[in-house]
Order: sequence, then C-alpha cells, then structure tokens
Amino acid sequence: MSGDKKSDEAYKTISEVAKELNLIDKKTGTPQTHTLRYWESQFKEINPKILTGNRRHYSKENFNTIKYIMHLLKDKGLTIKGVQKVLKNKSSDSLDENISSGIFNKNLNVTNVIKNKLKNISKKLVELKKIK
Repeated sequence: MSGDKKSDEAYKTISEVAKELNLIDKKTGTPQTHTLRYWESQFKEINPKILTGNRRHYSKENFNTIKYIMHLLKDKGLTIKGVQKVLKNKSSDSLDENISSGIFNKNLNVTNVIKNKLKNISKKLVELKKIK
C-alpha cells in the first residue's frame, strides 16, 4: 500500500469527492465542487463535517450517499424532487446496506418483476374461470 493513498475510511475533501465521482469541468479540468455544495443544500442526507474556514470533509457514508444521489440523478434521470422522494421513502435499512446489497443497483431487471406479477394475475384469472 502506498503511503500517499488515503484509506477508504478517511474523510475526503470536497475536491477529492468531486474527482472520485468524475465531477470535473471538461474545459478547465477543475473539480465541480459547486455541484456537491448544491446537492448538500437539497439533500439533508448529505451532512459533511464543516471544519475551520468552512472546509467540508465527507465520511465514507456521506460519499456513498452522494454516489447514490448522483446515480439517481444522472443514470436514472430522476429530478431533485424525485430523488428527495426516494430518499424520504427508503426502507428503514441504512443507505449503505441497500447500496451494498444491490437493492438500488441500476442493473436490476424490472422486467422480471413485471413478468412475475403478470403470471400471478394470469393464475388468478384461470382460477376465477374455473369457479364459473
């Protein structure tokens, strides 16, 4: 392990978080920290430690929350309000557990869920026809 690499448990600065999430201005190459500050104002779940000089430091849990929010906004195409609803309605499990267990994995196959529901409906219809 190299001496200059932070552990996963270490707090990250706002610039480090922006870089890890590839929030980089394509023209200037600078981290888009304003995006993270805006998300912080919109999502109470993002709560970095604010140290001297208003410097933000993000825990691993904060980082995972931001990563999940970014996934919902960028990959799933949800609006800010949509993401707020998802976060508000999430189960009592912690966000970290849900992310690591794959509940919110973007590769979930929604089609299988719909197929199973249709099969159940079809079975019930067949049962109803037998009753007649």
